[in-house]
Amino acid sequence: MPRSHRPLILAAGTRRWTRLWRWLGQQELTLLLGLVALFGGAWGFIELAEAVARQETRALDQAVLLALRTAQDPTDPLGPKWVEELARDLTALGSVGVLGLITAGTLVYLLLAGRAAAAAFTAAAIGGGWLLMHALKFGYARPRPALVPHETVVYTASFPSGHAMMAAITYLTLAAMLARVQPHRLLRGYLLLMATTVTMLVGASRVYLGVHWPSDVLAGWTGGAAWAALCWLLARWLTRPR
Repeated sequence: MPRSHRPLILAAGTRRWTRLWRWLGQQELTLLLGLVALFGGAWGFIELAEAVARQETRALDQAVLLALRTAQDPTDPLGPKWVEELARDLTALGSVGVLGLITAGTLVYLLLAGRAAAAAFTAAAIGGGWLLMHALKFGYARPRPALVPHETVVYTASFPSGHAMMAAITYLTLAAMLARVQPHRLLRGYLLLMATTVTMLVGASRVYLGVHWPSDVLAGWTGGAAWAALCWLLARWLTRPR
């Protein structure tokens, strides 16, 4: 490389770093929240996984499951029959069929809005999260709770909760991507609030129905939130002003 070209290369590199730091300064608050969600979620998942491996959550897991059953009959969940039916309705919001339908509808919306790149990124983010969730289930291979009867059919391992994790990944990712094309701050906040609420309800329903330990659901929430935050931060970085 000729020596005369080196100052030009150094100057170009300096300009790139300057633009990056200027962009980081403009996104300080939202970037900080994203980083907190990413590292906080990842740390929470790792801590839960280690605690589960050492069986430190066993007593609390069992206590919570039994607390949601009538004292006289552990096979009967608390509340009237309509509460059980409502729990099944809520848990379906984290199923493959419902999440797939919602994802497909959102992708079509992004395509019709002329956001083909956003649609492709969203599909990759949710598809990658689905693969990660199944890899974690296969790796930990935790048995389902046998303490109380299951109130719905289950097929896979217990840790982490697939419904809780995929609800967090899908709803938070879709809300974040839709918020990016929504100019009103109030509506962006509403989208994220609704995504968080639905995610929490899906996870809670899994414990109520007796198909997951509470620690499974917590791991699903933290792992899903970390993945969604990672994808959101990556999307912001890819679309930053050049």
